[in-house]
Amino acid sequence: MSQQSIASAQDGAQAEQNRHLAPERTETGRQSRRRAALLGGAALAALVVAGHANSVFETVSSVLTSVERSTTAVAATPQAVSATPVDITRPDVRRITEWDEYTGRFVAIDSVQVRARVSGYLEEIHFKDGQTVTAGDLLFTIDQRPFEAALAEAQADLASAQAVLENARAENTRGQELLARRTISREAADDRLRGLRQAEAQLKAAEARVARAELDLSFTEVRAPVSGRISDDAVSVGNLITGGADGGTMLTNIVSLDPIEFEFTVSEADYLKYVRLDRSGARAGSRENANTVFLKLIDEDNYAHEGEMRFVDNQFDASTGTMRGRAIFSNPNDVFAPGMFARIRLAGSAAYDAVLIPDAAIQTDQSEKFVWVATAQNTAERRTVVLGPVINGQRLIRSGLSPDDRLIVGGVQFVAAGAPIAPTERDVAEIAQKSRIQ
Repeated sequence: MSQQSIASAQDGAQAEQNRHLAPERTETGRQSRRRAALLGGAALAALVVAGHANSVFETVSSVLTSVERSTTAVAATPQAVSATPVDITRPDVRRITEWDEYTGRFVAIDSVQVRARVSGYLEEIHFKDGQTVTAGDLLFTIDQRPFEAALAEAQADLASAQAVLENARAENTRGQELLARRTISREAADDRLRGLRQAEAQLKAAEARVARAELDLSFTEVRAPVSGRISDDAVSVGNLITGGADGGTMLTNIVSLDPIEFEFTVSEADYLKYVRLDRSGARAGSRENANTVFLKLIDEDNYAHEGEMRFVDNQFDASTGTMRGRAIFSNPNDVFAPGMFARIRLAGSAAYDAVLIPDAAIQTDQSEKFVWVATAQNTAERRTVVLGPVINGQRLIRSGLSPDDRLIVGGVQFVAAGAPIAPTERDVAEIAQKSRIQ
């Protein structure tokens, strides 16, 4: 092959390289070098076939040098980076009070086990299982005949004691008269006086037996000690009831419903927080003050029931590390029942101005939470934040973000630290509403 053919091959390789570089200036250096190697290999093959081995290395070197210069020129060409369009908004600043939430159960203020106080056969039941009763309502009747007989006997003993007393009084009166006339001795007069005192004592004992018999007879009618809802009867009619203070037969139980208490427990950390708030004057303690609380049932979305704190225990439960607290609620419709689960919330802070943002703007990097903000130069900046609870559909930010920051809420998946952005201002209420819908 002639020198002219070699030059033509070089020119062809250079033209091929320029043809690829001209429309694709953004091609990487690695691709250019790979193309150069392919072109050099093609030229080498052509020369070897033509038998001009002495010119091979000079030709390849020339081709590679040209390609390297072109690649360097392409890499040195400044690339135009377009700004990423994003939506921004200002954080929402509101004056709020943080609320702590706890799970607990309703407990009855009055819970009574109805037991028999006298023994006998159950004769009648005067209520329907599960009905509401009022204090004093008749619930059970025990066979009264033995107690009526005992009362009659006691009353007879009382009448006898009264007769004995009247006779003793008469004897004592006559004795005093005879003693004044010196007809009887002082000893005889004293005996009549002692008889009077004994008759008076016997009368009191008889009166006590009558009172006891009347009381036992009244105990045959078992009445409701408190108002509330009664359970079912634990003993059927005809059964022998055992009475007495040592554990009479339990007949049923009654729990009060209105008002009703709600019992829950708090941890040591929460207890200490409330103590610190009380000492600083930011929030009054619930032990001495009836702080307002709110409650919701398991099928409710809002804390619609208002009550107040009533009791805080004096010690922690060593087995759980928690302390009991109770709040009281009105229950006019008997919706709340003892033992029912619910959630309660009480003030966990003083009122303060809080920074709130939509949850959609918050990103996660392993255990770290962060947001993107727009700088004054319209570049993206990453901010690590500390999160609080959700309040009215927005996330509380405890630290890391100020009210004046421009928060990126749309297009966050396309931004990078320091990258240029094209921000569009959005209303915070619109962003929050869209976040709740999603």
